[in-house]
Amino acid sequence: MEDKLTELDESYIERMADLFQKAFAGEPWNDDWSDRAQLLEYVQEISGGRNALNYGIVRDGKLAAMALGMVRHWWEGTNYNIEELCVDPSLQGQGLGTRLLKLVEEEIKKKGFNGIFLQTDIDKPAFKFYTKNGFNNLEKHVSLYKSV
Repeated sequence: MEDKLTELDESYIERMADLFQKAFAGEPWNDDWSDRAQLLEYVQEISGGRNALNYGIVRDGKLAAMALGMVRHWWEGTNYNIEELCVDPSLQGQGLGTRLLKLVEEEIKKKGFNGIFLQTDIDKPAFKFYTKNGFNNLEKHVSLYKSV
C-alpha cells in the first residue's frame, strides 16, 4: 500500500484529537487527555493559525499518523516547526513514522523550506527515533519553563 501525504485542515480536528489522545495515553508519555474540551482546544491551537501546516497519512479512512506544526520564518530561512508528531499505537514499529517524516521532508523541499525543527524529551524513545531519521541534537539549545 502506497502511503500518500494529506494536508490536514480544520475538517480533521476531531480525527486529529482522537489520534493525539490515543498516541500519548500510554507509555512512555501517560498523558491524561480525558478532558475532551481541553484536548480540542490544544489541537486547534497547534494546528490552526496564520502559518499552520499540518500533514497526515490516512489509511482505510482513518488518520494513521500526523505531523502538526507551522511555517516559521527565520533569518537563516524558512522552516517547518513540528509541534506534535504521532502514529496510531496499533501501527507503530512498522516504519509509518519514518515514512511520514520522509513525505513531509519531500513536501517542504518542494515549498523551498530550509529545514524541520522540533523538540522532544531526550529520555523518551522519540529522541532515538528522530536521531535515526537524521535529526541533530542542538546541544546548545534548551527549553525553559517556569511554573506560576
